[in-house]
Amino acid sequence: MSDWDGAAALPGRPILTQRWREVTFLHWRYRPAEVQQLLPRGVRVDTFDGDAWVGLVPFVMEGLRPVGVPALPHHRRFVEVNVRTYVRDPSGRPAVWFFSLDVPLLDVVALARASVGARYCLARATHAREGGRHRYALTRRWPRASHTGAAIEVEVGEPAEEDELAEFLTARWAALTSWAGRLLRSPVTHERWPLASAEVRWLEQSMVQAAGLPDPAGEPLVHFSPGVTAVFSAPASTRA
Repeated sequence: MSDWDGAAALPGRPILTQRWREVTFLHWRYRPAEVQQLLPRGVRVDTFDGDAWVGLVPFVMEGLRPVGVPALPHHRRFVEVNVRTYVRDPSGRPAVWFFSLDVPLLDVVALARASVGARYCLARATHAREGGRHRYALTRRWPRASHTGAAIEVEVGEPAEEDELAEFLTARWAALTSWAGRLLRSPVTHERWPLASAEVRWLEQSMVQAAGLPDPAGEPLVHFSPGVTAVFSAPASTRA
């Protein structure tokens, strides 16, 4: 069964919607033990052909708002860069674990950290497009601001063929967070990612290392997407 079958239904009432645009996925292979040691109890690293994968994902966020409420003007469009890996929750369900999520909005950082324990950080972040080239730049301001950031330029190629690895990395229907001694699972649904191949033209980053991981080895696997619209329902505790 394809993991995209998990997108059919969103458990619970939709509470939050957002659009993820101009998304670049950069992924590196890691030894599972290197990733597992950074995860909380009850969360197990997910693997593909025996490897864990860590992603550096810059994109443009648009239309962040509670369902039924207009977006605030300063939340209509901003850049996020996250560092993530792919995991299984205590029930064995696939999910995303975020080591960090950097955005330029203090209220988003404060609310996400206080409400669900998501590891949001405050940063300066920009995105620019010139033809098929996309440039992202980020400098973390808080916490541990010193020398943490990224400068990324990719050139988008042809539409990518569907494959099992791309599906493993993108067909994920929940994020896990650790908050007040509990594991929370936040369900999400969206359409299938329209993916294209992409080539790195420039890459400097220290965000993966700031998460506590070794330096990435080799060139990343790169995908690009014009984006999807995502809808979340309320987070719920999952047994650890």
